[in-house]
Amino acid sequence: MSITSVLFFPIFIVLTIGFSLAAILAALVDPGGNRAHRVGAAWATGLLFFSGVRARITYLEPLAPAEAYIFAANHQSAFDILALLSRLKVQFRWLAKESLFKTPFMGWAMTRVGYIPINRSNPKSAYRSLLLAAKKVEDGTSVLIFPEGTRQSPNQLGKFKKGGFILAVKSGRPLVPVSISGSAAVLPKKSFSIKPGLIDIVVGKPIPTGRISAKTVEPLMEQVRAAIQQHYRPIHRGARP
Repeated sequence: MSITSVLFFPIFIVLTIGFSLAAILAALVDPGGNRAHRVGAAWATGLLFFSGVRARITYLEPLAPAEAYIFAANHQSAFDILALLSRLKVQFRWLAKESLFKTPFMGWAMTRVGYIPINRSNPKSAYRSLLLAAKKVEDGTSVLIFPEGTRQSPNQLGKFKKGGFILAVKSGRPLVPVSISGSAAVLPKKSFSIKPGLIDIVVGKPIPTGRISAKTVEPLMEQVRAAIQQHYRPIHRGARP
């Protein structure tokens, strides 16, 4: 394990406890969770700093400030979450695996912010989570999903699951492809060794979903997958800040 990793994990614990308590307090003042989400963004920015990881973001098209979107991103590292939370400067809520919400402090804060737990092993429970996410989007809050469902091995784009695309169609909101490169070089799946480097995020052009049926989402899935693949650099290994 690298020296960066040895130093990072104690800092992670301290910052997570502190910022989680701050997010819970912020949610008491703002039940909608917007202030608590900004606390989470500050937490992620701090962790990126202490890990020696930089994240930069490029928008291929400006996002409408008043619009709610479904963001769909590829997923290869735990650092995807930190990079997106730190750099995606819009209010959004995650669809995240249910087990994370049972984590002390962080899970409590995630619940207060209004992030949405999903149990992919239980179809009925997962569908209820999608309906809840669709309601949030209809009410004007963007949602971010990882359509692969879980982290993939480096340089691989996994098979997409339908759930997030049905969510987009039900909400009628635009779906935005997000390509993340470099995170697997920073911290690959099943590894605890962090390497300082650069994570690149490319936010693609919104794709309308209003005229698409929930029964025919396959072409939409392929369109989003192609857009993510276009701006994903598999051989990117990051660069020291």
